[in-house]
This record gives sequence, structure tokens and C-alpha cells, in this order.
Amino acid sequence: MLGMSLILVAIVAAAAIVGAIMFFWALALRRVVPVNEVHIVQTRKNTVSYGKGFDSNTYYEWPSRFPLIGLTRVTLPVSNFAIDLPDYAAYDKERVPFLVHVMAFFRISDSNTAAQRVASFDELKEQLTAIVQGAVRTVLAGHEIDQIMLDRSRFGEAFTKEVQPQLSGWGVEAIKNIELMDIRDAKESDVIQNIMAKRTSGIERESRLVVADNTRQAEMAEIAAKREIEMSRQLAAEQVGLRTAEKDKNVGVANEQAAQQVKVQQRETAAKDMDVLQVKTVRGAEINREAAVIAAAQAKDVAIVQAEANRQVAVVSAEANKQVSIVSAEGDKQQTVLTAEGKLEAAKRNAEGIAAEGNAKGQAETAILMAPVDAQIKLAEKIGSDQGYQNYLLGIRNIEAAQAVGMAQAEALKSADVKVISNAGTPGKGISSVMDLFSADGGTAIASMLEGLAQSPEGKKLLRKFVDKSEETAPE
Repeated sequence: MLGMSLILVAIVAAAAIVGAIMFFWALALRRVVPVNEVHIVQTRKNTVSYGKGFDSNTYYEWPSRFPLIGLTRVTLPVSNFAIDLPDYAAYDKERVPFLVHVMAFFRISDSNTAAQRVASFDELKEQLTAIVQGAVRTVLAGHEIDQIMLDRSRFGEAFTKEVQPQLSGWGVEAIKNIELMDIRDAKESDVIQNIMAKRTSGIERESRLVVADNTRQAEMAEIAAKREIEMSRQLAAEQVGLRTAEKDKNVGVANEQAAQQVKVQQRETAAKDMDVLQVKTVRGAEINREAAVIAAAQAKDVAIVQAEANRQVAVVSAEANKQVSIVSAEGDKQQTVLTAEGKLEAAKRNAEGIAAEGNAKGQAETAILMAPVDAQIKLAEKIGSDQGYQNYLLGIRNIEAAQAVGMAQAEALKSADVKVISNAGTPGKGISSVMDLFSADGGTAIASMLEGLAQSPEGKKLLRKFVDKSEETAPE
């Protein structure tokens, strides 16, 4: 009995020890999945993922050698991870070699699929690296190096689109576009450096062009500002000059108007003086005419006797005096006309000269210089259009001519010693009849008178006395 009890105690003690060992061993097999990991457990029948976001994050990792409860585990990170290609050799469309630095960021979207594709995370990274390399090589080989360097962001999107269909087969997704970080020359190649030098020189050229253009625009703006200031200054000076010219013109016009009024007064005064002179002249002519009539009446007989002898001389002298008077009157008339025309022509030439000089000196001086010329032209035009004033001038000239003719006739009668008995109503008519003696009509009248005397006895006696006397005095 005692032996059986000892054996039983030993068995219980051994079972307790085994149970304790199994308990602590089981505790050692218990796994709590970290937050940034996912454990994919493959049992005999199922594949279960443990971690944050799944049904459970704890499990017991029974060794796979146990037939029924054994399992295998694949640990994958649930946080983001990067695939870095720091010096990946690539080629462009023209097979130009260069090195690129590509950075890709992924995360596991389907842990079960990822666990089925790879045995470990390192193997997953190796496969993803191969996928990224293939995408980079495929995309870059279709473009030229210049385009690749100028548009990196577009190529990042192209890399992402190239790898996207393949990532779903690994249970992975891209967090952001694959970044083309850098492009460098491969060994024994200066392509990138030459392109950068070209771009640098182009940037420098553009910078210098922009600076030169900015400088040019600044200088043009300064020139425009100076030009505008100078134009404003000249405009102000022009306005002052125009105002001064306007003032001078107004002053000149006022002076010319005053001068014209003075000339009008002078013309009226001269007209009155000429009227007085006309009265004196006419009165003197009448006095001389009356004296001549008296003298002619006293010398009537002598004039009748000497008239026949001196008829031809008197006729010639009277005709000459008449022609002289006519020529003198015509000369005075032509002189008056020529003087007026000369003044008008001088005024026109003066106006033309002033106009030519005014074109050189400006419109302001032209206005000033043309004012007196315009006044003279207007005065000449006024005289030309005033028929009354012209008749007045011609009357003055006719009076002067008649005065000269009368004085010449009086001198002729005085020299001829002719006595005139006037039966006319006025002395003027008598004088006019005496002057007929020295004309063809006068000779015809004398002949008619002699013929009438010859028809009467008394007339015959009278004529015989003159004929006998003339025969006695005729030279032998």
C-alpha cells in the first residue's frame, strides 16, 4: 500500500511538473502583435491575419512540427515603407546613359495576398524594387534626356501608373507618386553636366536679356518723361508767345485805326482847303477874264484889222495851246491814275514782302505787319469803289486844266491884241465866241461875214479901203 501511494505521489508530482512546464511553455508561445506589424498565420486549414484592425492581435505560435496545431507565421509591417534606388543606371530614348535617384513609398493593403506572394518582408522589398526598376527603365527609355530633366513631376506620375497594375498582385499600394529625386551623369559621361551648363548659360542669357530690356525700358521711360516735360515747357512758351502776339496785334490794329481816322480828318481838311483854293482860282479866273474882255473891247478895231493877218498864226497858236492844255490835262490825269496804281502796286508788293517776311517770323508778326498794309489796301479799294470821290478828284483836275487853258487863252488874246465885243448874255459866252475865231468854224464865220459885207454898198466901201490900204503897203 505504501509503495502504491509513493508511486501515485510520484506520478502526480511528475504530472504537476509536466503541467507546469507545459503552462510556461504555452505562455512562451503566446504572441501579441505590435501596432506597426501584421502577422499572417497559416494553419492546416486557414490563413489568419493578426494585428491592429483585424479580429484579434494575439495568438499562440505553435511550432509547425506539431501535426494538428502547428502553424507558420509571416511578419509584415503595416506602416509605410520606402523603396530607394539611389544610383540606378538608366537610358533615354537615344541610349544616352545617366544615373537616377528614385524614391517610392508603399504600404501593404492586403496582408493575406502579400503573405501568399512572399515568404518575408525582405523578399517583398526585393520584388517591389525589381518592379520599380522595370517601370523606371520603361518610362525613361521613351523620352529624351532634356525632357526628362525639365519635367520630373510628370515622370513621377508615369512611374506610378506603370507599377500600379502590378502592385495589386502583391497586396501593396503606392502611398504617393514615385519621386524622381535626382539625375546625374554616369561614369565617363558628361551629358547631364553639358545640359546643365547649357541651361545655366540659357538662364544667364535670359537674365541678361531681361536686365537689358528692363534697363532699356527704364531709359525709354526717362526719355519719355524728359520729352513730355520739354513739350510742356515749349507749349507754355508757345502759349505765352501767342498771347503776346495777340496783344501786339490788337495794339497794332488800334494804332492803325487811329491813323486811319487821322487820315480821314486830313482828307476832309485837304478837301476843304481845295474848295477854298478852287474858289480863289475861279474868282481869279473870272477877274482875269473880265479884264481880258475889257482889253479886248478896247482893241476891237485893231483886232479886226490884224485878225486876218494873224489868223493863221493865231489858229496855230490856239491849236498848239489847246493841244498843250489837253496833253497837260491828260498828263495830269494819267499821272493821277499812275500814282494811284503805283500806290496800289506798292501796297501790294509791300503786302507780299510783309507776307514773305511774316512766314519766316511767324503768324504773330505777320498779323502786326499786315495791319497797316490791310488798311492801305482797304483805303485804295475804298477810293476805287467810291465813284463820288473819284468824280471829286477828276473835277479838281478838270478845274486845274480849265484854269490852265483859260490863262493860256488870255495870254493868246493879249498877244493877238484882239478886241472882242460880246453880245452874249454872260462874259463866259463871249469869251467862248472869241475863241471860235481861232478855229475852223471861226474862219468860216469870218468868211461869211466878209461875203455879207461885199453884198452891201457900205460893205464894199469898207472892204475896198482895207484892200487899197493893203495894196499900198504891199511890198513891190
